[in-house]
Amino acid sequence: MLTQSTLKVTLKDMERNLSAYMRRVQAGESLVITQDGEPLAEVKPSMKAVTSLRPYALCAGEFSVPDDFDTPLPDTLIEEFEG
Repeated sequence: MLTQSTLKVTLKDMERNLSAYMRRVQAGESLVITQDGEPLAEVKPSMKAVTSLRPYALCAGEFSVPDDFDTPLPDTLIEEFEG
């Protein structure tokens, strides 16, 4: 499924304008490369590395775990899941 930030481009167009299409990918756009009207490959921007650690206890005090959290589920509920 193509999103708004996904562009379909033919393999021939990609070969002719590689640097221009790579600039679009660098700007955050994804490309679906097609050949004979069929999807051949998808080129996406790489994920940026996390440069800082997440704060410890970011959500402290915002929720609590109930005392019966690890109590076994009722047999009827397990049967519904397992069939």
